[in-house]
Amino acid sequence: MKSLIKLKYIVLFLITVFVVSCSRTDEDEDVLSQEDISNIILNVKDDATGITNTYNYTVNSTTNPDIKLTDGKTYTVNTVFLNGNEDETKSIIEAKDEHFLLFDFQNSNINLERIDGESSVRSDGNKVGLITKWTVIKARNGTNPQLVLALIHDAVSVSESRNGSTFGSVTGGETDAMATYSISN
Repeated sequence: MKSLIKLKYIVLFLITVFVVSCSRTDEDEDVLSQEDISNIILNVKDDATGITNTYNYTVNSTTNPDIKLTDGKTYTVNTVFLNGNEDETKSIIEAKDEHFLLFDFQNSNINLERIDGESSVRSDGNKVGLITKWTVIKARNGTNPQLVLALIHDAVSVSESRNGSTFGSVTGGETDAMATYSISN
């Protein structure tokens, strides 16, 4: 009989632990987790010709889109985040103080300027980075040139300044999404 009572309390305890640990009521509703972003799209417009090419990175894909850039040209780039067919970019803008993009141009010499509109300027004055201007000095400046793009959530502080090959830096926070794009001429 004592064993049955102990078993009853153990089962009740395990159920309580399970229910409490699975509760998501304490999380912010505007948190975008990696599971909520399926695609990261770069719309790259050649400023001289006006022609836009779209590069669609599928999260967890084994292949990376190849962004074709010409040395000496300038491009305006719009970044879009999707969850299936749903545009999550609006959620990022609505919670702009909690988001920031890092652009790491590895083995490429590209200058980046954030030209976000007022809707995606954070209260600290930093721009999220959803709209950027790229000035290509040398697209291929080493072996395996690529862009690693990271959407950071809840950083303690952010900076738009360049740090090595990365435009932008953060203190703290976590990565909501990350994409890798190859770069070629």
